[in-house]
Amino acid sequence: MKVLMLGWEFPPYKSGGLGTACKDLTKGLSNNGVDVTFVMPHHSGVDDREFVRVIGTKGMKIKMGKQVGIKKVNTILTPYMTSKSYKDSHKKIYEIDKKEVSVEFDKNPNYDFIYGKDLFSEVHRYTKAVEELVRSEEFDIIHAHDWMTYKAGLVIRKVSGKPLVIHIHSTEYDRTADHPNQRIEEIERSGLENADHIIANSNFTKNNVLRHYGISPEKISVVHWGIEPEKSYCDDVKFKSPFEEKIVMFLGRITIQKGPDYFVEAANKVLLFYPKVKFVVVGTGDMMQRMIDRADELGILDKFVFTGFLKEEAVNKAFKMADIYVMPSVSEPFGLVALEALKNKTPIIISKQSGVSEVVKHALKVDFWDINEMTNKIVNLLEHKELYQELQENSYEEVKKFNLDEPAMKCKDVYEKILKTYKGDIK
Repeated sequence: MKVLMLGWEFPPYKSGGLGTACKDLTKGLSNNGVDVTFVMPHHSGVDDREFVRVIGTKGMKIKMGKQVGIKKVNTILTPYMTSKSYKDSHKKIYEIDKKEVSVEFDKNPNYDFIYGKDLFSEVHRYTKAVEELVRSEEFDIIHAHDWMTYKAGLVIRKVSGKPLVIHIHSTEYDRTADHPNQRIEEIERSGLENADHIIANSNFTKNNVLRHYGISPEKISVVHWGIEPEKSYCDDVKFKSPFEEKIVMFLGRITIQKGPDYFVEAANKVLLFYPKVKFVVVGTGDMMQRMIDRADELGILDKFVFTGFLKEEAVNKAFKMADIYVMPSVSEPFGLVALEALKNKTPIIISKQSGVSEVVKHALKVDFWDINEMTNKIVNLLEHKELYQELQENSYEEVKKFNLDEPAMKCKDVYEKILKTYKGDIK
């Protein structure tokens, strides 16, 4: 079976969990006899570090059981961009181009064609580029990840006559706390309605699709994420913390979806009961300044450490230094980072509004908005050694059951089911 897969990230070039999820799924599929060609964008602006991470995929073949072919299409769009952040990146790239070619913005007739003036022009341009690229490719089924690739998936479906499976990792309602961008919502809706089948990464995500888009439940299969079994589990090496205090960690994009404001409010209450603690925030996002300002307003900024973005090796070291990982997400379709925490023997407190809470038993779970209960759980773990050790040991054993083959086989089953019934009646 040959799968044409559309996505926006692939490690080591990624800006969020979507890249890791795509890589893990691809590896699991190749382990189970599926040939995958992964079509992804890249950007050649050497001064734009956020996008340079993707350039290295150009022409590379990654061996994962079988070879996974990587195809690239130029773009500056990344998975978690808003219209504003796209415009900022567009402007930055233009400034680079202007220095190189010495033209004014209004006098560069090719600039907007190359990059697109806004987020939606970029999605359109990517769709056209992919359409041209895949004309020479052979495949049995199309698999498109998240809204940025849905238009391209639908176009390829029409051109090729092959069925389309779309994979929804997060709805526009998740990303915006129920304040969706209308145009993104329309693209997402079109993909969901016109795909031949949908894979959701949790029942939480499936229920959000049902609630917001009215899709038939029979059209959606739930495939929870696994985790790379070949990555070493905790080797009991405890990295020395630079702090004398206990460490409670937040790790993720600092956006409204991830609940960073609830983390700050809980931290303020925790300090009333357990003052010897540092709150380490790993990640970047548009709410970082708001977190800093609120912590300063509460008089607890000296109890916070903001590391910015960390690469994978540094993230694992951070987990091993941390005593507790807290995931207070307002709407978390899955939450793969929680499994990464467990692999490093870091006990977790996770939002009930998450997909990972469906599959992890040995975790403390709380409604994201319940600051008092979140505080109680953090303090109890910090104060009660026996409770802490029991949760740490049980969760570490539990995470060993997760792998890449199980979710890959479920996706393969979806492919086979669709291919058996698909008649190619493209309209």
